[in-house]
Amino acid sequence: MPSPVQRHPLAVQTADILLERVRSGEWPLGHKLPGETTLAAELGVGRSTLREAIRELAGKGVLDPRQGAGVFVTALDAVEEWDAVLRRASIVSVIEARIAIESEAAALAAERRTPADLRAIRRALAERLAHGDTVEPYVDADMALHRAVVVSAHNDVLVELFDGFVPRMRRVMLDMLRIRPVASPEADHAEHAALVQAIAERDTRAAAEFSRAHLTAMKKAFT
Repeated sequence: MPSPVQRHPLAVQTADILLERVRSGEWPLGHKLPGETTLAAELGVGRSTLREAIRELAGKGVLDPRQGAGVFVTALDAVEEWDAVLRRASIVSVIEARIAIESEAAALAAERRTPADLRAIRRALAERLAHGDTVEPYVDADMALHRAVVVSAHNDVLVELFDGFVPRMRRVMLDMLRIRPVASPEADHAEHAALVQAIAERDTRAAAEFSRAHLTAMKKAFT
């Protein structure tokens, strides 16, 4: 039997012990935890402390308290905060994730874009070109163009994922461009214009390929 919780704060430690038991496989996915009275006594804590620990793990998606039914295991580990994951991830990992997300988003944008979407994408492309000689506005305009493409895919999950990358990517792009400016702004603009044209023509394959090629070239610059 696990040893009782000894140190403060009790609720946090209780949550940690519960999570360890879930991770160890003692309570598999879908399993119902022992009753509140039994579990509190087993851990050596009060029922209010146990409830607080369960609330914490419920907030992380691990446990699901169901009124009148009990507490059930709904995940085998706590979901780490997205910002923390991105802070630790290498820039290459972030670009690889962008390739997966944006190439699919580009294909969906070519399929689903509305006339209003296309106007927004073209405005963003023009803004990007207009700010080509100043680093910070250029990076912001570049991000705005890529976001306009993702928005045109009409998939809220893809937009949410892309928005999660923006702060990290913005900092990296600013640093990179200050050290090493774009070798050929004309060629770079032509690549983005080709992506926009593929979306305008509803060419899903070409849109995905242009998006993938651009981001793959960016990845190579970091490797």
